[in-house]
Amino acid sequence: MAFFVSSHFVLPVLVLLISINRLSSAARVLSVSDQTQGPLLFQYHNGPLLTGRISVNLIWYGKFRPSQRAIVSDFIASFSSRKLATAQPSVATWWKATEKYFNLVKQKRASPLLLSLGTQILDEKYSLGRSLSDKQIVKLASKGGQKDAINVVLTSSDVAVEGFCLNKCGTHGSALGSKSGNMKSKNSRFAYIWVGNSETQCPGYCAWPFHQPIYGPQNPPLVAPNNDVGLDGMVINLASLLAGTATNPFGNGYFQGPKEAPLEAASACPGIYGKGAYPGYAGELLVDSATGASYNARGVNGRKYLLPALFDPSTSTCSTLP
Repeated sequence: MAFFVSSHFVLPVLVLLISINRLSSAARVLSVSDQTQGPLLFQYHNGPLLTGRISVNLIWYGKFRPSQRAIVSDFIASFSSRKLATAQPSVATWWKATEKYFNLVKQKRASPLLLSLGTQILDEKYSLGRSLSDKQIVKLASKGGQKDAINVVLTSSDVAVEGFCLNKCGTHGSALGSKSGNMKSKNSRFAYIWVGNSETQCPGYCAWPFHQPIYGPQNPPLVAPNNDVGLDGMVINLASLLAGTATNPFGNGYFQGPKEAPLEAASACPGIYGKGAYPGYAGELLVDSATGASYNARGVNGRKYLLPALFDPSTSTCSTLP
């Protein structure tokens, strides 16, 4: 895996983040917007950022319909699609905002980060059961190729995961690689992400604004752009975690606050999707005239997605798609 090396949600206001062994959790929260927050002071902690060509491998755990898998795979494919140059705002444009982090770290011979869809692994027989621990998530993530890759574990709505719906909707972290994963050395680490489908367990916590929040301002939920509250919510969380993984893959990249509970590129801007966002209101968004669905980014195959605001390190504000 190539690195950039310098030297080595819907809850009001409260951000719940947990870190275990450099495991960064993405808790979905409703928070104050960048218009009411004080300035955040992001710091670079001298660790590597992900660079070069990186494959995003998807490990599907449990039952997912092919149409559901397509929502996520199309999302990943949208990062590198050149066909979206005129279809703005796009997923690729949203992702381009992360380049500001890399530009702040001057490093020769570093290649730009290019994400692409890798392999997909199906585990529809629940090989580790329907209640998973953090260690089991890492075990599942290890099934994917580990060299120049981010392995994403996606659990179905009938799978319980440690801490899911209590204080997190997904996590990202790193783990020691294996020879079977084509790692360069036994001490090499690979990046992974886990996101759960909250549709039947806690959609008000992990799939807002497509579901009524569990508490806080009770505005009507938005229509999900892919007509799937659970999967559209997973895309939001996956987007947030991909941004965190790229800019803080091993716990010593860009973040604010304590390493055990960091605020990262997207988790620093909870509940913000468009201009003018405030608790209970996602902000100004585009609306599909045919379906009434709200979105702010276009993807491949005519897809539309809702993506979170990203923290802009050059202005110390939360930036949304225009």
